[in-house]
Amino acid sequence: MATENKRRAVCSYENMSEELAAAFAEKYPKGYADYFPDLVKYDKPNGDSFYAVTVEITDAIYLVKIKVKTDDAEDIERWLDGEDGDDADNDSDGLPDDNISQYSSEDDAADGE
Repeated sequence: MATENKRRAVCSYENMSEELAAAFAEKYPKGYADYFPDLVKYDKPNGDSFYAVTVEITDAIYLVKIKVKTDDAEDIERWLDGEDGDDADNDSDGLPDDNISQYSSEDDAADGE
């Protein structure tokens, strides 16, 4: 089926069908690390906005809404625009990732005992 004849729809990451979830996992097998470069901000007519990635399945093209949490919405905008701001004062990349093990320490194991 040609791309121009496919149905177009929007859904949230949490409400994907099994087929769409499988296509999402195939396109973005590493999670956040894979889809952040494809993340696009879409403005709604009411002034709100959302972030989404495009995922295509056999009969449709979806915008899959991704919840973006950041302390400063302008930080994510600058990052998406490629303006990382390689300042010496900036210790982090300002974006969450799904590899939380990098933030643990030996002291954390003692806390759980």
